[in-house]
This record gives sequence, C-alpha cells and structure tokens, in this order.
Amino acid sequence: GQDMCYHDNSLVSGSLEALIQHLVPTVDYYPDRSYVFTFLLSSRLFLHPYELMSRVCHLCVEQQRSGDPLLDKIRVCEVAPKLVQLLTEWTETFPYDFRDERMMRCLKDMTHHVARGDEYSWRAMQQMTQRLIKRLSALGQYEEAVAALSAVALERPASLKNKLTSAQRADAMSVCDDPFVLAQQLTHIELDRLSFIGPEEFIQTFALKDPLENHKGFFRKRKTSNLEAYVNWFNRLSYLVATEICLPVKKKHRARAIEFFIDVAQECFNIGNFNSLMAIITGMNMSPVSRLKKTWSKVNTDKFDILEHQMDPSSNFSNYRTALRGATQRSETAHSSQERIVIPFFSLLIKDIYFLNEGCASRLTTGHINFEKLWELAKQVSEFLVWRQVVCPFQRDRRILQFLVTSPVFNEDGESSESPGSLGQNVYGK
Repeated sequence: GQDMCYHDNSLVSGSLEALIQHLVPTVDYYPDRSYVFTFLLSSRLFLHPYELMSRVCHLCVEQQRSGDPLLDKIRVCEVAPKLVQLLTEWTETFPYDFRDERMMRCLKDMTHHVARGDEYSWRAMQQMTQRLIKRLSALGQYEEAVAALSAVALERPASLKNKLTSAQRADAMSVCDDPFVLAQQLTHIELDRLSFIGPEEFIQTFALKDPLENHKGFFRKRKTSNLEAYVNWFNRLSYLVATEICLPVKKKHRARAIEFFIDVAQECFNIGNFNSLMAIITGMNMSPVSRLKKTWSKVNTDKFDILEHQMDPSSNFSNYRTALRGATQRSETAHSSQERIVIPFFSLLIKDIYFLNEGCASRLTTGHINFEKLWELAKQVSEFLVWRQVVCPFQRDRRILQFLVTSPVFNEDGESSESPGSLGQNVYGK
C-alpha cells in the first residue's frame, strides 16, 4: 500500500509500522537479507531494539492465530524455521542488543512458541541461545581486560618521569628490532579490537537519549564503549611513538627511533593496516617530535614523505581513499588471509558515517522514514563487517603485544598516562 514507497524496485521510504511489518516472516514470505540487516541496524534511531523485538514477535505469533488449534499448529510448523532464521541473523549480527534481559526473555518466549511447532526449530533456538551467551561472555571478558589496562595506566606513580628516562623502561627496539614483526603485532591488536565493535555502535553514536526514556539499560551506557576503546588505542599508539622518539638522550638514537618507526609505518601500509599507519604518522607530527630539527636532519625522510602523502587530509583524504579502495579490491580477490586484511583509518570512518547521518533527514515531511539514507548507512557499516571478520594470520608474540599495550607513555604534561592530550616538552634539547 501507500505505507511503502519504491523507486526502480528499491525501497525508498515507509512508515515505521509498515517497515516493522515488512520484517515479519509469514508462511509464504521472508524478508530480503539486506533489508533485515539495514532495518535492524538503523531502526534504533526510531525505537528501542527491545520494542522492535517485542513487536516483531507479537506480530509473528498473532498471524498464526486462526482459532483452529490444528491449523495453528500447522502454521507454527511452517513459520518456525523462518522465525528462527530471522532471530539467528539478529543474534549473530547484533548480539549486544541481547545484553538487555528483556531481549533475552523475548528469545525464551519465542523458544517456547516454536516448540509447539517442531522439535528441529526448538533445538535450533537452543543452539542459537548458547552461541549468543558465549559471544556475550567473550565481550564481557574483553571489556574487563580493556578496563584493567586503563586502570594500570592511570595508577602509575608520579615518579614515572624518572623511570621513563632511566634504563628501567624497555624501549621498542630492544623488545622488537624488526619493523615487519612489529607491524604484524600492531595488526593483531587492531583486528582484536575491531572484532569487538558491534555494527550498531556506529549508529548508537547519534541515537540520542529521549528525555522520557529513563529505561535501565539501553541508552544509559551510550553503548559505544568498544568503539571508544578503539579510538583510545589509536591515541595510545600515537603517544607511544612520540615517547619512543623523545626519550633517548642522544640525537643519533632519536634519529634511529624515527627511522625505525618510518619502517614500521611502511610495513603497516603494505599489510593494509591504515589505522596503525595513521597513528604512527600522528605521533611523528606531534610537536615534541616535529620540533627536533637537528634529529630530523640526520634522517632520510623520503619514505616518510611518501607515506604522509598517502595519508594527506587534503581534498577529504582522496589519496587515502584511493589506497583503501585498492586494498579492498585486493581483499575481495584474496587467496590468503594476509591479502584479506583491510584496517581502515578508523576516525575517518566514524566521521563519514556521522556526516552521512547529519547530511540528510531520517524522516521525510510525509512522516515516512527515509529508507534511502538507511541503505547508505548500511552500506558503510557492512563494509566494516567484512573487514572485521578477517582472522589475523601472523604469529602472536606475547612479549611485544604486552609492551605495546602496557608500556608507559607520556601525555601532554610529560606525565605518563593512556589519555589523549598533546605530549610534554622534550627536555633533552634538540
């Protein structure tokens, strides 16, 4: 009806009611997979995942009610596998929605409901729930580990300044003197952290809290914590690079550190790890590093100039976007997991999605939801999902990884910390 508008066979807008109904499987209908992803992703701009879940489940159950018990059982049998498929797509792509106990209760109710139909669907629901619980407990462990790292960084003693200058702090090159291996370990950290970001976190960034909505759970913790932890990692890596370069007392040692990190950056570029690449360049451009004029005069900067050119922000990062497209094409035809790696410069991805959201209205003047915008958001986020699921092929080196995530770094006032800021003055002359 008029509740959904199409143009050239693609859905351009619809009322919220019609869009919800369009998600509900029936005996002879199952929504298109790209529709399922797109609507589950962005529906949270308009209503809680829990509201959506309860409405979908309610509609699904109601449609099967005819008043004739036998017919009902037959209908449940026919729709059950489709309902299971929909809930599987939901729990596997947006598992974090189910940290809300009401979502879990809904899942339980549906398990009872399909059990009236056939044993197969009931068993599928049990297995789905098991997988979901496993995923959520892995997430809980990851969050605890990230929180513990931040706590360690914050409670370091004030005497750290002395410690940093003394020989007590291992420097990067003593932990790993091979730029290729260091780039590989950085890639492990990037992919680990990427793998825990839920696709919905990109959208939740601008799903603003409704003042009437004081429901426990959903928007209270902005639900973007893994995304924020990842941005913090970028900042930490920039500071680590700056710290490593500024610490040595001798010019030639500082120059060696600069050359080493240029090589690491080059290896990151070759791997397709643009996030670490950009963090290293950012660290080298921090004022304590960039003002070491005499040190830089000892460095051959040809390689660095090329890398900086690749990541040059002018005309909206067009060089980087070209390189990213190249890496994405390589990834699509890859024969090995190493060729599959694409780690985007992450803050830019967030910015792109943010501007896409700001750039056009979510609702049209008719009150319809602007589905063209939702398709665009989904396109950006689903690309991220493909990058996120690459398994890192390199060997892990625990000692190097440990160094990268825990080694003390300077922040703006020369104190050590994990927090962003603008790195303290280098006290050791130029």
